[in-house]
Amino acid sequence: MKQTKIIATMGPASSSPEMIEKLIQAGVNVFRMNFSHGTHEFHAENIVKIRSIAAKLSMPVGIMGDLQGPKIRVSKFVDNQVTLENGATITLDTAYTELGTADLVGVDYKELSHDVKSGDTLLLDDGKITFTVLKVEGTKVHCNVTQGGVLKSNKGINKLGGGLTAPALTDKDLKDIVFIASQKLDYVAVSFPKEAADMVFARRKLVEAGSNAQIIAKMERTEAVFKNLEAIIAASDGVMVARGDLAVEVGEALVPGLQKKMVRLCRKQHKVSIVATQMLESMIENPVATRAEVSDIANAVLDGTDAVMLSAETASGMFPLQAVQTMSRVCEEAEKMTEQDMDVHFSHEKFANIQQTIAMSALFSAYHMEAKAIVALTSSGSTARWLSRVISGIPIYAITSSQEALQSMSLYRGVYPFVMKTSSTDSFEHAKEACDYLKRQHILDEGDLVIATMGEKFSKVGSTNTLKVMTI
Repeated sequence: MKQTKIIATMGPASSSPEMIEKLIQAGVNVFRMNFSHGTHEFHAENIVKIRSIAAKLSMPVGIMGDLQGPKIRVSKFVDNQVTLENGATITLDTAYTELGTADLVGVDYKELSHDVKSGDTLLLDDGKITFTVLKVEGTKVHCNVTQGGVLKSNKGINKLGGGLTAPALTDKDLKDIVFIASQKLDYVAVSFPKEAADMVFARRKLVEAGSNAQIIAKMERTEAVFKNLEAIIAASDGVMVARGDLAVEVGEALVPGLQKKMVRLCRKQHKVSIVATQMLESMIENPVATRAEVSDIANAVLDGTDAVMLSAETASGMFPLQAVQTMSRVCEEAEKMTEQDMDVHFSHEKFANIQQTIAMSALFSAYHMEAKAIVALTSSGSTARWLSRVISGIPIYAITSSQEALQSMSLYRGVYPFVMKTSSTDSFEHAKEACDYLKRQHILDEGDLVIATMGEKFSKVGSTNTLKVMTI
């Protein structure tokens, strides 16, 4: 079975019940709601469909809300676009409210004139068009077009090297957080955080709204990756390597190395990692992936990422199902080539708490005893996350009685979560029931050797303190 998880972005191409069901069966583990697009009503309808279909299929599926963040954009143009010639001049005016032209256009970010200076480079539409700042006068930023082209309404603006002071959470994001809490989503992706305080603030707002969602930091800013990376990871439950805006800010040549570094640091800090953006970009319009795209996905898997993500490929592309099927096949094949050397891993590991000690002991025992699987009895999913931080190739079957925990574990690499109710108050009896359940599902067989982890009080969060070797 595929160990690496797949995130698919919802959109017009993937929002029918029939397509949602096909995508889940093809390997989607988490659906992403992009709050840069669509209304709350649209997202609410899709959330109901996903939950209903996942329940019908008896498959754990998580849902992630992706906040828009302070996306800085030009305003609307006459005829919705303009053609900019190399060497031309154009003024970006934060106070201008009329339709734009090739000479003058408004900007929705009021602090732009305070954040840039003469000589700065501005990149528009993901770097396809480039401006050099000539001078700043009041609300006006006068620019020279150094790389022209067709610029459409509402396209994004980045500053090369970073330095824009926009906060990570906008008023829109705060309203979206309240909606996300009301819908009980499992994950929230925070766009453009600059420092750990941004993630701490986002978590506080989620908790105040009544949400237990895990928070994912989207790494898109220069300051985030070069100054505050480890602190941001520590303040988050995971990181998304958002290669689109990141590449525009730092330059595309640095992105592969930064991706590897972020995935490695997430594993070191026992956090989740997601690799995103243009993974199967060609499949928006073509039914077959390029060889480069296949290699990109495989390398992310070999690096140790928990999940890979599809954006426009499933949201608006012509071949959403084929994209997921392709990604699933590539993940499975790459996982077969992942080298396992548990002894090397444990030689430098220091355990932070009892849960991690039990999880690492289970992995070590399962590896050396060639166990068929690890069965983790968990009330919150935290033991499963500890177990998934080491890529062992050993399947981890996480058994919980909580629907919330079931969905939260949908992003952990190598973890296969199941919900199972029990009336037993004895941990060992509960472990036997779990193994019997997995046998009935034709996942385990009579005589299989498994390692089970549990707590003496298995209904209490954080109580895992026991390991049992079992022949079922």
